[in-house]
Amino acid sequence: MDALTRVSGLGFGVAMLWFSLLVLIPLTAVVVTATTGGWAGFWEAVTTEQTLAAIELTVGTAFAVTLVNIVIGTMIAWVLVRDRFFGKRILEIIIDIPFALPTIVAGLVLLSLYGPKSPLGIDIANTRQAVFLAFLFVTLPFVVRTVQPVLAELDRDVEEAAMSLGASRITVFRRIILPSLTPAIAAGAALSFARGVSEYGSLVLLSGNLPNQTEVTSVRILSSIENDNLDSAAAVATILLVISFVVLILVDYLQRRLVRRG
Repeated sequence: MDALTRVSGLGFGVAMLWFSLLVLIPLTAVVVTATTGGWAGFWEAVTTEQTLAAIELTVGTAFAVTLVNIVIGTMIAWVLVRDRFFGKRILEIIIDIPFALPTIVAGLVLLSLYGPKSPLGIDIANTRQAVFLAFLFVTLPFVVRTVQPVLAELDRDVEEAAMSLGASRITVFRRIILPSLTPAIAAGAALSFARGVSEYGSLVLLSGNLPNQTEVTSVRILSSIENDNLDSAAAVATILLVISFVVLILVDYLQRRLVRRG
């Protein structure tokens, strides 16, 4: 391995220092706080009925929403790149609204449309469906925006050559397009899952935060902090950290396998 130059070494040192201050040290502090009361206290904090219900709801819903985003997000990216239609630029802007919109405003918008006074006649407030809808709203852009630039850079000549040799559209997509898109889809899926697991603002008004029913982990953590129970809050946060880390590893492994098989 080549030795770093002085400039490269300085840049690497600054980057690692910045990364440590913003990520490594805070995460380590959370884990240390979670184990302040010992492993018995940690286990007790994360295995209460209310906490387990919140973790199950959050992780399960985030996973389901991620699967939806993989399919729908890839389809939307395909339409935006491969098709021309009236209103395309407007759709491009609308897709990014969840990025720019404060999550509490998103919650108010969703409550107005799907709450007790819904103009559509659909009232899902204070239900698990509300949690699913909120997760869908805030995670919509991730897969679209990671897949779109990769799809736009694909060489169409390769696809046309394959079809001229007798390959069907499905074969071209499976053998040529999908392997190229897999890393981008995996990255978008990981971002989508992480965003869903950490969501709070859009749920405050719509889900009702009912214990054992519609309470997510972010609300559970806030409740623990408000009750001056930092150890319990840190314990739940640590569980989410471990789950997210495992999901990132699995996504990376799966996308590498798919690329090799493609």
